[in-house]
Amino acid sequence: MDARPIGVFDSGMGGLTVLHECLVTMPHEDFVYLGDGARLPYGPRPLDEIRRFALEIGAYLEAQGVKMILVACNAATSAGLHELQEAANVPVVGVIVPEAHAAVQATRNRRVGLLATQATVDAGRYDELIHALDASVSLHAVACPRLVPLIEGDDPFGEETAEAVREYAAPLKAEDVDTVILGCTHYPIIRPILQRVFGRDVTLVFSADETAREVAETLARKGVENDTRREGRYRFLTTGSTETFRTTGARFLQLPIAEVEHVALAELEAVA
Repeated sequence: MDARPIGVFDSGMGGLTVLHECLVTMPHEDFVYLGDGARLPYGPRPLDEIRRFALEIGAYLEAQGVKMILVACNAATSAGLHELQEAANVPVVGVIVPEAHAAVQATRNRRVGLLATQATVDAGRYDELIHALDASVSLHAVACPRLVPLIEGDDPFGEETAEAVREYAAPLKAEDVDTVILGCTHYPIIRPILQRVFGRDVTLVFSADETAREVAETLARKGVENDTRREGRYRFLTTGSTETFRTTGARFLQLPIAEVEHVALAELEAVA
């Protein structure tokens, strides 16, 4: 038995959609979640800068005593997963591999679309993984710079969001894709809009449940599971506004958030 918490991080609150699945899959485990709201969004930033952020947060979470790190951010996974795995003294899991597997299994016409941030598209990790799994599958990627700010804004289901989705979906519909990867942990919040635009014939892939299963399997393999008879606790940290995180974060987590602690960027840099 290992009572240490699992560390989870994202550029903002999108990773809470993944944390929700982890809480359901592993209700006995403790979690500490860090949202890097002060530097949101990661998508438009250079990959080397995102990689540095991931290494800073990983080192900070290790200093908090976590037994595993889950990178619940597609951009950070794309830019720095391997480097973080090499630098960390605990297992590190990302969100991209489960989605690539799910997309290859779901597609019928071997044409897969990807909606993601610019950084995730530029990194090309989905393309590499999908072609490694099935070389006959073509991937068509579209960067969606407007979506994260809209989803974390005051009106995520407004007409501006719907217009942005139509704009980003158009080239994928023109390519006749039958499967679309939601390559950012924020996007499931607006899944109803995405499904309305693409229609029921297109499968939307967001594998938070598969990511949670990978975390659970890694814990079991390493022999660091917590006592299954207990109810786990969770703790929230942010580099941004604690009040914004508390109120808006509940929308993503679908559970109450009572308290949020603030972490100064200088603290992350000092630990790294």
